[in-house]
Amino acid sequence: MCGIFGIYGHEEAANIAYLGLHALQHRGQESAGLVAQSDGQLHRRCSMGLVSDAFDRKTLAQMPGASAIGQVRYSTSGSSELKNAQPFAFEYAHGGIAVAHNGNLVNAAELRAQLEASGSIFQTSSDTEVIIHLIAQSREGDALERIASALRQVRGAYSVVFLTETKLIAVRDPNGFRPLVLGRLKDSFVFSSETCSFDLIEAEYIREVEPGEMIVVDDKGLRSYKPFAALRDEPEPKRFCVFEHVYFSRPDSVVNGLPVHQGREKMGMQLAREAPVEADVVIAVPDSGVPAAIGYARESGIQYDMGLIRSHYVGRTFIEPQDSIRHFGVKLKLNAVRSVVNGKRVVVVDDSLVRGTTSRKIVQMLRNAGAREVHLRISAPPTAYSCFYGIDTPTRSELIASSHSVDEIARYVTCDSLAYISHEGMMGAVGAPAEGTGFCSACFTGNYPVALSKTVGADGGELISLRSGD
Repeated sequence: MCGIFGIYGHEEAANIAYLGLHALQHRGQESAGLVAQSDGQLHRRCSMGLVSDAFDRKTLAQMPGASAIGQVRYSTSGSSELKNAQPFAFEYAHGGIAVAHNGNLVNAAELRAQLEASGSIFQTSSDTEVIIHLIAQSREGDALERIASALRQVRGAYSVVFLTETKLIAVRDPNGFRPLVLGRLKDSFVFSSETCSFDLIEAEYIREVEPGEMIVVDDKGLRSYKPFAALRDEPEPKRFCVFEHVYFSRPDSVVNGLPVHQGREKMGMQLAREAPVEADVVIAVPDSGVPAAIGYARESGIQYDMGLIRSHYVGRTFIEPQDSIRHFGVKLKLNAVRSVVNGKRVVVVDDSLVRGTTSRKIVQMLRNAGAREVHLRISAPPTAYSCFYGIDTPTRSELIASSHSVDEIARYVTCDSLAYISHEGMMGAVGAPAEGTGFCSACFTGNYPVALSKTVGADGGELISLRSGD
């Protein structure tokens, strides 16, 4: 998962893009990058680490121009190193082009093999570079047609912004897996992964970029195209990632038309209806579990309190790339409030349970603080399948729900009881039909809406080509 941002027509484009990326920092903490365009030249700056570490006033002053794109990244495809930091910028026969991408391409490996066989030389291990090579090889007439031609050959999830010497181009894949929104700041247009960045820069939210839409901004204004509409007799079904609502998006954002905080609170309320328990206090695993815990407490009538305190000087353990950091990071990140949990029956609400190692340590931490009972409630269904569309879930063998029952997981994490929200309950909370029409929930169901290429997975196992319902 990454965060992308783009702006066209502002005299301080790089500065505004910097602020936009700062608001998207929760979407990636491994690297940050900007490309600004001035006088037909693309100026690129990328660095490992946080936005505030990558840029200062001196650096931004060296990035003039009225248009810019940027990305904050954590790796889902390609290793965590500087060569994979985006945006990428390249020169080819038709000039300069830069790209920032959020999502994963499921056929990148086979496309890369074909391109290398025809003489292409890759500089990174990121799937995004495949798009650049496809653009360079295209025989179409202008930049828009070349980009459309390239994207027609890829499959999977992509919300992407391109910057050329004259244009800013934003595209969302036909299924709409990953979010992308359009806004306006005075006379300039802005694009972002989430609306929370518009709040920071005081931009007006206009609308979402529609699935399968290409929006072009240049000195002629803003224009919209549907370059993929002719590929099928019927449009691709929408498949917005429900995990954006469960975990990844910031609570103050509106994604897929729904305020994130509201959806998570409804998940907690539904969870309380589905899995009630006698208890004295409801607490959250901060920060992403807080809205669901508030909803659980409201529906159950049990008091809500702050039983776990989070240090804001430690990164989100879910997206830390190094295994060693994740395993001892729980103690650095969280601490129990003894006065809240001592001697009490505690309901602890979290947004997801992936490997189970973090939950186990949290339960032990609460017991050490005097909790008499610990009842774990998860506001998402069991995560039993890997994501191949841009969420960095582990390989399936590492997902505890892929091989253990709820009772077995409860024994492993040592809680007194464990319950997950139902798939139907989660979908109802985000306003979807019970079967999840309009959303991708493959990490919970194993129904992958876009075929996966037959290739070797990160765990050395073979990924079998799957389609929706298989």
